[in-house]
Amino acid sequence: MLIRHRQIRTNGLHLRHFCQSSAAAVLQDPIEPPPLTYLEGLPRPDPKYEEIIRAIPRSSSGKNISAKERKVGRVPSIVFEQEDGQHGGNKRIISVRTNQIRKLVNHLGRSFFLSRLFDLEVAPDFESDEIIEKVRVLPRKLHLHAGTDAVLNVTFLRAPSHALLKVDVPLVFRGEDVSPGLKKGAYLNTIKRTVKYLCPADIIPPYIDVDLSELDAGQKIVTGDLKVHPALKLLRSKDEAVCKIMGARVSDQKKTK
Repeated sequence: MLIRHRQIRTNGLHLRHFCQSSAAAVLQDPIEPPPLTYLEGLPRPDPKYEEIIRAIPRSSSGKNISAKERKVGRVPSIVFEQEDGQHGGNKRIISVRTNQIRKLVNHLGRSFFLSRLFDLEVAPDFESDEIIEKVRVLPRKLHLHAGTDAVLNVTFLRAPSHALLKVDVPLVFRGEDVSPGLKKGAYLNTIKRTVKYLCPADIIPPYIDVDLSELDAGQKIVTGDLKVHPALKLLRSKDEAVCKIMGARVSDQKKTK
């Protein structure tokens, strides 16, 4: 009986030790996955376009305030917290320099500007060395004047590493010079200029290459054919057409007769 009693006590100690070890394992912080990086062979941002966007805070907003900002060479802007910023997130109203935004849009192109991350520094004024906030952002919306293309408003989203952001990624078509269909006199019907993906902030592609080099007349490329990082999630049907090689134009056929 004494031996049996000791065994029960020993088993109880082992059980308590096991339970404590299990609880400690559960309470440990989960192992974070390694950070995502751009893959070899896929487009990545060009370092020559890296630039810090300078901004100053605004105390109020409205049509009259925005008009005054534009008159003195500033663009009224807003910084939101990821996708749900407009629903009560960490919102900050700011102004940025018109010349800087116009330069970036002209150099990159509108759709490429909206698919590129920038560092944003908010200071008390543009000449100050004091930084109120420094954050990585993605331009979400760019409002241009219909007649003059003057920059009217810019909306930014904060883009920390853990953010998942919806991005209209621009398409770049390559291989027209060797496409079998185009060499036969057919023409390229471009159906999409951008494709929307849900992107981890660290690997937002600046653009997606569309390879036309093997496309013959009558053939097409759909969104599911595009080569992107596997962590990107396509937000439209994978069967939507991006482009198609069409038959020769009627005007071209008349010229050959």
